[in-house]
Amino acid sequence: MTHRSRRSAVARVATFVVVSAAVGLVVSGCSSTSTSPPLVPSSAAGSAAASPPASATGSGPVQVLYAGSLLNLMEKTVGPAYDAATGYTFQGQGAGSGALATLIKGKTIRADVFVSASPKVDATLEGTANGDWVSWYAKFASSDLVLGVNPKSTFAAALRSKPWYDVVGQKGFALGSTDALTDPKGALSVEALRNAATSEKKPELTALAKSFDNVQPEQSLVGRLQAGQLDAAFFYASEAKAAGISTVPLTGQHLKATYTITELRGAPNPKGAEAFIAYLLGPAGQKQLTSFGYDLISPATVTGSGVPASLQSLLGT
Repeated sequence: MTHRSRRSAVARVATFVVVSAAVGLVVSGCSSTSTSPPLVPSSAAGSAAASPPASATGSGPVQVLYAGSLLNLMEKTVGPAYDAATGYTFQGQGAGSGALATLIKGKTIRADVFVSASPKVDATLEGTANGDWVSWYAKFASSDLVLGVNPKSTFAAALRSKPWYDVVGQKGFALGSTDALTDPKGALSVEALRNAATSEKKPELTALAKSFDNVQPEQSLVGRLQAGQLDAAFFYASEAKAAGISTVPLTGQHLKATYTITELRGAPNPKGAEAFIAYLLGPAGQKQLTSFGYDLISPATVTGSGVPASLQSLLGT
């Protein structure tokens, strides 16, 4: 199958801001406003060490790959607070969860922690056939899929007074999201359009879900919406809140991100990785998640086996 036919077989979102070539963007250190250093190449990674207690402090960089929708939380709040509390140095990189999984499987970079926006992505890293990068993961938070609105859009009033599915398919409407191939939010956006097309008998939404125009990384969505280049875009409620974006609910839909966290096999800094997970799932991290509008899954629920000893009491395993 050719590259063109393979891409055409996957549903796209019309006028959607997608993450084409997301792997290349992440490798080059693209993470919107983040100035974190690039992650450690596999050739430079250190060997694993014994697991620390959850309250341990230490030093050295801790490489965290995280879903791009967590950018503000990680870079502005959790990362700096974790550094101050533990002595380790948070070094994060955000992008579509699927794109990050591709980097991990391809051994392009070697990280300590992986935070995904969908358990389905973790599944692509489990098992011998997938490199055994993930043997367990914990679901710790969720956030509803919503539509962020450009207040200066000519469609803004209609979006606030009518169901979203009556507006987004209108001629001239510029709708943004991410690529269904590389990001769970993109896949959920396509699902929302398809569901509404069927339930509301709006075939134009089916066509909308199958095409695309622009190509941009996930982290550009906020800027493009605020610059007036989009009328609306799909976001998670938590990331819209962090960016100060007005939203409308996706009436008739109940779609959401489910965030997971795990320590990757062969983590260069396993002690730091486990300290990061303990921090995020502990009282301080939970408070920060709540302040950013995430719905907590408490206690976090674990799938798989092999949770490090230092985290077992925290995760109830």
